[in-house]
Amino acid sequence: MRYRNLGQTKLKPSILGFGCMRLPTVQNPDPQSEVGNINEREAIDMLRFGIDNGINYIDTAYPYHGGKSEVVVGKALLDGYREKVTLVSKLPTWAVETHEDFDRILDEQLTKLKTNSLDIYLVHALNAGSWKKMQQLKVFDFLKRAVDDGRIKHIGFSFHDKLEVFKEIVDAYPWEVCQIQLNYLDEDYQAGIEGMNYAVAKDIAIIVMEPLRGGRLTNNLPAGVHDIFNTVDAKKTPAEWAFRWVYNHPEVAVVLSGMSTMDQVKENLTIAESGLPNSLTPEETSCIDEVKDYFNSRLKINCTDCQYCLPCPHGVRIPQVFSIYNDASMWDTLPAARKHYERMISKNVDASLCIECGKCETLCPQNLTIIEYLKVVHAALNEA
Repeated sequence: MRYRNLGQTKLKPSILGFGCMRLPTVQNPDPQSEVGNINEREAIDMLRFGIDNGINYIDTAYPYHGGKSEVVVGKALLDGYREKVTLVSKLPTWAVETHEDFDRILDEQLTKLKTNSLDIYLVHALNAGSWKKMQQLKVFDFLKRAVDDGRIKHIGFSFHDKLEVFKEIVDAYPWEVCQIQLNYLDEDYQAGIEGMNYAVAKDIAIIVMEPLRGGRLTNNLPAGVHDIFNTVDAKKTPAEWAFRWVYNHPEVAVVLSGMSTMDQVKENLTIAESGLPNSLTPEETSCIDEVKDYFNSRLKINCTDCQYCLPCPHGVRIPQVFSIYNDASMWDTLPAARKHYERMISKNVDASLCIECGKCETLCPQNLTIIEYLKVVHAALNEA
């Protein structure tokens, strides 16, 4: 495993961080289970295997897996594993209504994680709206109090909005860490490369999320993408290409991966061994640029399947609807997509059930106009 400096924190995290948003699940969970639908044994085995093989950065959050991710992570870090890692969780900005909620929620998280303190606490998913709310509720007073009493060691934020909002947040507080979305398709999206450089200039360490864009850069890629990659190196997997693009940036301290299987853990550990900064050749960089152009010409909706929009109050399976539409465009499989969508209609989970309440749009970290996209998809896929 390779390690980099985490800015002013003096921590030395593994370049591969274990993101706990996509832990393995079971199909028919026990309704009384304290870990929800997470496959507890498998998840713990994966986390401990990763730690035993050099991963020392574990990232979870209050809402992951319906609030159960922190519970499983807490169990995984028993038996001496807590002392081996930098443990990160996040403040759910949407769940805070009063200043007193800050302390209540943090204490709840510490209990679930079976620890007295968090190494890093991130104000979660800041955007223009939640940023204003946090300022009004005096989040900085809370953060100082939690640092002073030892519940938090280092402070940061994660971000989903436009670049100008990112810069405003960076300038407002002496943050130590920020977490941004970055991959070879998103160089100029949200904070992007410019935001990364802006934060680094302020001595704020960079944590990258969505390096595989929710699996979109690895799963079921069209033949055209494989053909482009194979012109340079047929042995590299799509995951390796995507990770190496992010690792290539020396400004990045940690790259998070939401791993769901042991095979993914093992593959990502292997890829991390070659995660050197400035290691891509001009030929490799050109190859990735060509793949990016290919994707951008075919991708219809910029959904990463984070599922923050769920549950929809009326049952629409929003990410699945968008996935069917994107796949139809990517692989020219409109007839098959319409058959798939027909099954969604029969199960009453399709886009036509949207009543335009807008709840999903307030939660979407990609700032998608979900209501309008649902109309477009329904018109394209519904043959009735």
